[in-house]
Amino acid sequence: MNTTATDEPDTLQTLRQVLDSVDALRNGRALWLLLATFAMAGLLLASAQAALGKASMPGAVLWGGLALFATFYGSNAAGLMLMDQACGRPVRDPVEALSASLRCSHRLLLVMLLLAGGLAVIGLLSALLLKLAAAPAFGPLLLGLLVPLLVPALGLTLLALVLLAAPLAAPAVWSGLDARAVLRLLAAQARRRFVHVLLLTGAVGLLSAVITAGVSFIVLAGGRVTAYLAVLVAGVDLAPDPFLAALFGQGVRVSARGLSAHGIAAQTGAGVVFALGLALPGLVYLRGLCAVFLALQPRPQAPSAP
Repeated sequence: MNTTATDEPDTLQTLRQVLDSVDALRNGRALWLLLATFAMAGLLLASAQAALGKASMPGAVLWGGLALFATFYGSNAAGLMLMDQACGRPVRDPVEALSASLRCSHRLLLVMLLLAGGLAVIGLLSALLLKLAAAPAFGPLLLGLLVPLLVPALGLTLLALVLLAAPLAAPAVWSGLDARAVLRLLAAQARRRFVHVLLLTGAVGLLSAVITAGVSFIVLAGGRVTAYLAVLVAGVDLAPDPFLAALFGQGVRVSARGLSAHGIAAQTGAGVVFALGLALPGLVYLRGLCAVFLALQPRPQAPSAP
């Protein structure tokens, strides 16, 4: 009786696993961590904007860099917890996940930098070829040959970066691969299952978009009703426009000057709602990427009959 391995994923089974990614909403600790990450990043961005308002460029750069740092490492920590859930392992606690993120997330940065460097080399070579096409003698002929080559090549390269490399690199790092192994994995998937991976990551993005649309409707409808009830029933002086803007992440752009204490408190609460609205689809998206990555891994084939 033989037992071999197959690396051909079952498309329907994988799509079912992607749809099951909504189960990530039940991962309370990962949701809490992602919510805290976005809330912290929002506060740091507000500090950066305040520094810009005071014409303090070093302060703005500092606060903005801290916001990126918090978002990157906090999101990766949540991704590590979701990978635990996807693999059926006990989900680590947020503190342990943050510690692991600080130890391994630099691999994802290195992969992204290497991919960006490769893209820059491709862009430079393309620019040099187009520069040669400016020659009056053979330029028109060369340009006529380059256009049908460069347009699809550059388009496919960008598509691969957005829908293959970036989505698969993160869960590959969360699974424990180093930067070199991640690059080999991305090259193998691009060479052998390019369209298949694009469809799967596109399905993850579509699922997240549907959840985002639902969350946006809830926030908009609930926000309007809350604002009207606060004014008409409770008699609270709540300015609707700044309140609704804060619900959609524009609170840092709205000046608190002229707002009542109730208005400022409502804007603060609206910022928490905005962070939660980001965290819910973000959690499903990260969990979906874990499902796609795991589905693409070789798995044992059913043993053949003796």
